[in-house]
Amino acid sequence: MFRRGFLRDHSSVSLGLYVVVDLTMICIGAYLAYAWRFGNLGLDTHYRGPVFVAILLTWSVFPSLDLYDSWRGRSPVDQIRMVTLGWIAVMLGLILIGFALKQSDNYSRLWVLAWALSGWALLVLGRIVAYTLLRELRARGWNHRRILMVGSGPLVEEALARVKDAPSTGWEVIAVAMLDHDGRRDIHNVRVVEYKARTERLARRFDADEVWLCLPLDQQPLIDRVLWDFRHSTITMRLVPNLHGMRLIQHPVTDILGVPMLNLSVSPMHGLSRLMKAIEDRTLALIILTLISPLLLVLAIGVKMSSPGPIFFRQKRMGWNGRNFTILKFRSMPVDVESKTGAVWAKAGEKRSTRFGGFLRRTSLDELPQFINVLRGDMSIVGPRPERPVFVDQFKDEIPGYMQKHMVKAGITGWAQVNGWRGSTDLTKRIEHDLYYIEHWSIWFDLKIIFLTILKGFVHKHAY
Repeated sequence: MFRRGFLRDHSSVSLGLYVVVDLTMICIGAYLAYAWRFGNLGLDTHYRGPVFVAILLTWSVFPSLDLYDSWRGRSPVDQIRMVTLGWIAVMLGLILIGFALKQSDNYSRLWVLAWALSGWALLVLGRIVAYTLLRELRARGWNHRRILMVGSGPLVEEALARVKDAPSTGWEVIAVAMLDHDGRRDIHNVRVVEYKARTERLARRFDADEVWLCLPLDQQPLIDRVLWDFRHSTITMRLVPNLHGMRLIQHPVTDILGVPMLNLSVSPMHGLSRLMKAIEDRTLALIILTLISPLLLVLAIGVKMSSPGPIFFRQKRMGWNGRNFTILKFRSMPVDVESKTGAVWAKAGEKRSTRFGGFLRRTSLDELPQFINVLRGDMSIVGPRPERPVFVDQFKDEIPGYMQKHMVKAGITGWAQVNGWRGSTDLTKRIEHDLYYIEHWSIWFDLKIIFLTILKGFVHKHAY
């Protein structure tokens, strides 16, 4: 039996396995097709170009088909179907690129056909092997996801029974909070408690990964009650209604263990998306820090000469999943400026900054050390701006959806900032833009925001 604490954090590893398997099978398929066509296993240099393009297309097409999202508890037949559609799209894209660049006559059509067939067969085989391996490992206790179920009646018992009957999916129900508690202490040997408003604390205490809300759609008041109780949480929440036989269009429905679930609150940062975001952040942060290092040195000297104290200003901020981290800035104020006033919300016209610090804040140059936070993994380059915990406690009850912005890493710049919602502007509008970013996240959206940040510059009337 594997140790739970060590192996619960391997979701990205298991999904990364699919990435490695897919790319490996594509390459093997190309080599086998070349050996069949030309009688030589050594792929000619000229033929390696299409293989490289196919890999890039796979990285673009497969994620859009959710092939690098979690397939835990989902049908392997659906996975094979999506792999087939994805591979057809990759090959069609490769052929179109060949025609557009007038390179199609330089490659054997028999090789392309053989590669298309062998690549598909190997992709399907690789997926089946990886899926089977992960099921076996999860049945032995690897990579479990801990579930807190909330609900009433037979829906809870049905969902719980399905989880119990499928240990290979790695779902583990740690407790059930019943809205109509009848005094039972357990169901299927799982602890049962009475649902109370503080159940959100129970989820944290049991270190739950997800909350499954098992209620019929006609119980809207109860659904609203639970969502309100969890409004301060960033945990993944799914609704398990009785949807059998219903046709839903344009709803975020996930089929898990044969049960349709509505995704109520799910972070986009999982699987390949999380890996791609991490690569984007660290690569760009390293390049940017290298390029601006002379500027950082000049600014550091300016801070040191402007007033006594350290160069960097360190402050606790709330980030991903509501966890605090220490943000870095160039110090723009005297070291004891908040010793009497306590935490103060920055506003126009204040005179707490040093002369050089005021320049740093007006030009946003005081934010540049946060690229170090990005390298450390505390922040992203693009994301909602992080706030101090004391202000989070104030805003989370005043602004709808405020805590949901913590479902992704905090950013140096963001969609709200490039649209002018920064400083002491309307917080509701800022959160609306942050949530829009989370709902529509993509690498291209990040690059667009970075481009707009550079285009519009760092000086802004609300930067102070």
